[in-house]
Amino acid sequence: MEKQKVVIIGAGIVGACMAYQLAKRNQDVTVIERHPTAAREVTEKSFAWIHTTHRVAPQYRHLYDNASEEYLALQQELSELQIQWHGALTWDDSNLNEQIHLQKLNREQIEALEPNLKEYPNDAMFANEEGAVDPIELTELLLRKAQEYGVKVQFDTNVTQLQQENSRLIGVHTSKGFMESDVVVLAAGTGVSELCNSFGCSVPVTPSPSILIRMKTSSRLIHTLISNAQFEARQLTDHSLLAAEDYMDDSEENGPEAVGTRAFETLRRSLKGGEQLELESIKVGLRPMPEDGYPIVGFHNQMKGLYVTVMHSAITLAPLIARLAATEIINRESRCELESCRLSRFKQ
Repeated sequence: MEKQKVVIIGAGIVGACMAYQLAKRNQDVTVIERHPTAAREVTEKSFAWIHTTHRVAPQYRHLYDNASEEYLALQQELSELQIQWHGALTWDDSNLNEQIHLQKLNREQIEALEPNLKEYPNDAMFANEEGAVDPIELTELLLRKAQEYGVKVQFDTNVTQLQQENSRLIGVHTSKGFMESDVVVLAAGTGVSELCNSFGCSVPVTPSPSILIRMKTSSRLIHTLISNAQFEARQLTDHSLLAAEDYMDDSEENGPEAVGTRAFETLRRSLKGGEQLELESIKVGLRPMPEDGYPIVGFHNQMKGLYVTVMHSAITLAPLIARLAATEIINRESRCELESCRLSRFKQ
């Protein structure tokens, strides 16, 4: 196959997945990341739920249906990849697609799964095919494996300009010099819009803040991933617990510190042994949110040599979409699975 020079901007989960998929198919890949290490923006602050059972528009359903299977295939390739396939236990959620991969549990069954809850609903939905990952470990593993295939990674490097010539990108100017390219892959999350705006190409992506609360615990308190009206939490390790909350505003009452502290106190009250929890950190992540909430993937119609990859939830979808996108870049042919993800839909 033809070997192309591919420059990937961004070393979060999307950029790492793209680098791995392109490199193992003999492409000349360089990843540029402005931070000194990988996964230090939104990926680091991700709840990292492989969440496939919520309600989505029909034209995107196939992506979520195949996301868990893609992770299983990735586990077969990468023996070091750790995924917590403990399932997700959900109640009080009107956004669930109850027709897909869900088992309805009664109170006794819920107690058997999660013995440390102080209060139990009469019933809940259990998605036993869902899982979660450590987002930093996953991203670093993919980049490390990509480097074994020859990928070059430049950390602490700013992209200053995308160089175009006659409606084609020919390279990238960075704080460490110019880099020639056949294809530039934008995997820069919330930075995608700014990079495209610099040469008049609009990509409708805005930052969507979320709050991640990390706690220390002396023992395992949660066995699945639990999502309900009171809290959304999971065990990251035997001694670390994560909770996620929606961002409200910057006020003293509803700012991230206040919201995170309330979530911490809720878990202390809701779990047997919750008094042992210690608040470790409260962080805000800026998720890249396309205007309609669904992935934007594909070659840019107005700029040849530019391939856009931006999505929410990237943890759920990045491995699958990266494999499909790599095929498009290498073979220069469209994958039907990605047709609903094109940027052109926003002009219709």
